[in-house]
This record gives sequence, structure tokens and C-alpha cells, in this order.
Amino acid sequence: MAFNGKWETESQEGYDEFCKLLGIPDDIIEKGRNYKLITEVTQDGNDFSWTQIYPKNAKVTNKFTIGKESDMETIGGKKFKATVSMEGGKLSVTFPNYHHTSEISGGKLVEVNTLTSKAGSVVLIRTSKKI
Repeated sequence: MAFNGKWETESQEGYDEFCKLLGIPDDIIEKGRNYKLITEVTQDGNDFSWTQIYPKNAKVTNKFTIGKESDMETIGGKKFKATVSMEGGKLSVTFPNYHHTSEISGGKLVEVNTLTSKAGSVVLIRTSKKI
């Protein structure tokens, strides 16, 4: 149950490049650059509720069970189906435009988003502390 709790962004690497490749407008990138994203996770065995709270209290909650196809949603409201897997304590799921992994490392939540395009790969690494 290592993921359980409330987490606040501590640092981000690759944020601007990742957002630009996703097509997010510059003004939105600017607003979100230093925002302390809050992630709330409830884990009960293989069942998860994963909520991310963005600026202006926009939030998205995805509920999933490891190894089972689930209905998911992006912050932009795009709905899709995905299966979250766990290997070695690391969660892994493919979103419509990128691959996401999450793990607890050194007591911190480390999320890695990898977007691959014709121009190459861009990686966003977000590290959050428990609050």
C-alpha cells in the first residue's frame, strides 16, 4: 500500500518540452510550470483511486484494478480504456499520447511520462513528497 496518501509536486524535469509536444498552449504551460500538483492515492490491494488536482481546482480521478481494463480520463477530458500493470512495485499505463509509470522511491512518488514522436522522445519526470 506504498502509494496511499496525499502527494505534492516537489520538482519537475522536462515539463516545457513535454507540454509543447502535447500541443498545450504556451500560456497554460506558463501557469502550470510552478504549480504544486496534488495527487491523492487510495490503494486497497490491487484496487486504486488516483486523483490529480490541478490549478483552479480542476481535477481528474481514475479508478482502476491492476491487470483489468478500466475506463480512464485525461485532464483534458479525453476518455479511453487502459490496463494498468504493476511490476516490481512500479505502476505502468499507456495514455493516448504517452506512457506513464509511477513508483515510490526514497519515500517519494516518482512519475515518469514518456512521449515518443517522429522527432524523438521527450520525458517528463515529476517527483512529489508526501504531505
